[in-house]
Amino acid sequence: MLYDAYQAQQDLLAPFRAGAGLLSAALGQTWLGPGGNQVARSVAAAAEIVSRAKMIHERPAYDLTLATADGRVLPVQEEVALDLPFANLVHFRKASPSRQPRVLIVAPMAGHFPTLLRQTAQTMLADHDVYITDWKTARDVPLAAGRFGTDEYVDYLIRFLEEIGPGAHTVAVCQPCAALLVAVSAMAMDKNKATPRSMTLMAGPVDTRVNPTKVNELAVSKPLSWFKENLISAVPARYDGAGRHVYPGFIQLTAFMSMNLPRHMRAHLDLFGHIVKGEDAKAEANRKFYDEYFSVADLPAEFFIETVQKVFQEYHLPRGIFEYRGRVVDPGAIKATALLTVEGERDDICSLGQTLAAHDLCKGIKPFRKKHYIQAGVGHYGVFSGKRWQTQIYPMVKNTILASE
Repeated sequence: MLYDAYQAQQDLLAPFRAGAGLLSAALGQTWLGPGGNQVARSVAAAAEIVSRAKMIHERPAYDLTLATADGRVLPVQEEVALDLPFANLVHFRKASPSRQPRVLIVAPMAGHFPTLLRQTAQTMLADHDVYITDWKTARDVPLAAGRFGTDEYVDYLIRFLEEIGPGAHTVAVCQPCAALLVAVSAMAMDKNKATPRSMTLMAGPVDTRVNPTKVNELAVSKPLSWFKENLISAVPARYDGAGRHVYPGFIQLTAFMSMNLPRHMRAHLDLFGHIVKGEDAKAEANRKFYDEYFSVADLPAEFFIETVQKVFQEYHLPRGIFEYRGRVVDPGAIKATALLTVEGERDDICSLGQTLAAHDLCKGIKPFRKKHYIQAGVGHYGVFSGKRWQTQIYPMVKNTILASE
């Protein structure tokens, strides 16, 4: 009923948003040029904000068409290397004359699409042959595809690494850090030839008992039954995944926005001002950010509930009881994979120490092959996007990969 109610609301508001969009476009063509009427500019700005006040349920484009590598600007071609029901393995292929390290970027399945890591991939394309886990919204996955829980998630990571082949590297951002650690542990235990040479874990919840954030406190404030009864809903009949139980992306986005509501309100007031003043570049930057931020993906219910239970409530990894396919995994079995952990000083989603905990678990990795880096002055998103990611964090990631080649 929850998803049906949301969909009914969206259907009801759609004509109003469409009308506001038409009004904004009409006034924009007539009045937003130099010397335009101030009242009309204000009406156009307000109408645009009304038309944009909606969530988007389709994956945005990566738009990674060029990369500077080997001192040349090279075209980038987005290819699906492996198509599975819940995710594609996407390869950003470029015609680099030199052999570059192959890297799998493990994107979060946490309410947004993997395109949130567009800048992460763009930066890494300069020196690496880049792949990404392109998770699909569960809303569009038919029931016939079966369940998708934490076991299936780890299955996908192992399958993707096997498709890329031996000698690859991995970079996990946020939510999948624990899952990647489980996957690499299982591969090491099985002596899988595709076990990655390096594993970079960035701002991810390995041990959420450390310096709990508001997100962590919320996860333990309710019993697991509460999450099942209040946050899980069936996909409406109009979609390919009709009947599949999901944790809707619109709930996750609402929760994230509520954590920083004044900041988001200020950003939309800024957009209004940029449009009225004719500050096109600033307005476009604001639009691009929120087009991405408001693009939401639904999570399979099994994966969401099992993640809440195993990662946020019962701490299976740090307690040494995390099971994958009926077998307890041992991160201590990892020996041939280098480890880099990265955290942001001001991260209010995954706080300092939660990712660092991986070092204690990976007892089999030699100390000189384990590194930890704290980036001063950045929050959660600054770990994988923005100037400090490009100029300070990325060189650490690049060096870890090169040292493991």
